[in-house]
Amino acid sequence: MPAPLTIMRMNDPQSPSPAPREREGPSPHGSARSAARGQAPGWAGEGAVWERGFDGRLYRMLAWFSPGFPIGAFSYSHGLEAAAERGAVHDRETLQRWIAAILARGAGRMDADTLRDAHRAASAQDLAALATANRRGLAFRATSEMALETTAQGEAFFSTCRAAWPDPFLDRWAAMLGESNEAVCHAAAVGAATARAGIPLGCALTAYLQTMAANLVSAGLRLGIVGQTNGQRILAALEPVVGSAALDVLTRDPSAFGSAAIAVDLASMAHEIQYTRLFRS
Repeated sequence: MPAPLTIMRMNDPQSPSPAPREREGPSPHGSARSAARGQAPGWAGEGAVWERGFDGRLYRMLAWFSPGFPIGAFSYSHGLEAAAERGAVHDRETLQRWIAAILARGAGRMDADTLRDAHRAASAQDLAALATANRRGLAFRATSEMALETTAQGEAFFSTCRAAWPDPFLDRWAAMLGESNEAVCHAAAVGAATARAGIPLGCALTAYLQTMAANLVSAGLRLGIVGQTNGQRILAALEPVVGSAALDVLTRDPSAFGSAAIAVDLASMAHEIQYTRLFRS
């Protein structure tokens, strides 16, 4: 599969790759992983696996962006439930347009900027810059439900990631967040974790935005807007939207941070007082 391999080599020109790792931190293929498997460090098959070309960065991406990773993404619709209730989103075409707007002009744009800044900060081991990226990612949320969406998923991602793949830099950031009693933005947590794993920024952005699109399509399926096949047709049609969003953020000026998806924000506000709800947002 040549395309994914090419993407895995795509680096952010403003960030070193792979991310610098501290000497006390576990390597992606070191003794910490052996211990987690109940095997002694340096188990016999480990070196042979890596010599055959196994890429731990890809492995972690598949794990962290899997629907099975326990962050509760299935419980959020990002205002889609209210839009469906009012008939604004009612078929394949309207659902596709709705998701495309979120990716290009809504939370997808803001989260991509936050992920980019957090990734660059973690690559440089700059806790102050990481804290700034996280705070901005938290502040620009139009509704309380959207704030809950990013903080609840952020905390779940960050705590699970640190428990399964410990990293001293992430532990120091967690301690700093605890001392200041601050929440963690989902996109900032993903940016920091992927940087520490040596995952190129372009790959992290693509995976994050595709996962966002897939979760919204899944919400559309559960709301009865589309079926399984049309859901996959939407994801296929959104591929260039995700690609453009992931590329644009690499060169976008940080001062251009923000969103312009007013209909989505209004739907989220309406959802907060909706009588019958399947989703938390």
